[in-house]
Amino acid sequence: MPPMLDVSDEVRAEIGDEEADRLLVGDDAPRSYDCTSCRTPGDPQNDRTSTVLFVGEETAVLAFAHATCIPSQVVTVSEEQLQGAVASITGDSPAPAAAPAGDGPQGVPGGQAVLGITSGLVLIGGELHPALVVEPTAPIARPGSDGPGDDFLPLLIEQGFVPVTDTSALPAGLAGWSVLLAAGQLHAVLQPGADGGRPVSWWQAHQALSVTDGWRAAVNKTQRVLVYAAPVGSIGQQPREDLLRDALDKAAAAGRLVAASMPLAGTPGA
Repeated sequence: MPPMLDVSDEVRAEIGDEEADRLLVGDDAPRSYDCTSCRTPGDPQNDRTSTVLFVGEETAVLAFAHATCIPSQVVTVSEEQLQGAVASITGDSPAPAAAPAGDGPQGVPGGQAVLGITSGLVLIGGELHPALVVEPTAPIARPGSDGPGDDFLPLLIEQGFVPVTDTSALPAGLAGWSVLLAAGQLHAVLQPGADGGRPVSWWQAHQALSVTDGWRAAVNKTQRVLVYAAPVGSIGQQPREDLLRDALDKAAAAGRLVAASMPLAGTPGA
């Protein structure tokens, strides 16, 4: 019996018809796998399975995921990011720091500021939601401006983020943006590519960010991530989720918080 594999036209175009056909008949299909999204086991003989091709500058890696987590797709990442994903998949990498800095924001004019990202769970309407909190390490000035002003929030609002006045309300969806998880770790926040092309990284981790089992369970349930952003000095590195929520509340009350809701990379909707 052939495996229950989905190979999208986009993946087929990258790996070629011969390899795609070998996968579909079971010659090159895995007997089991850890889902590249939720990191739980999968069996192509019993679970409908997506082929996910991660493509870097010089390397491409084929991974597998539950079709209920993400569809078959091609995901473009940096070469460094791809090597980190490979190490995560094979178990050769050490556990990364809880909140590493990353590159970006690529989608903000004058980007390349260093951003810190913290993951946590936010209680809204009696339900826990997976969240990321983004905070630069320094002010971000608008390109061409002479002063040392901080335009991080206005630039994000121009990208579609919405000011938060009440953290008990779910942020609105942001079309075309998504959060990339690979091997159960956070690798990037993606934004729409130019002229409708493949998504590109707005933020990407130098080293994949580990998230808790509870965070993964929540994102598995909601298939969405709440992304909050605040200027430097607004949130800080909070050791507990209750303190993180307090910091978000204070930033919102001060008019220093924006947010958006994003699906996992490749999932439908926005």
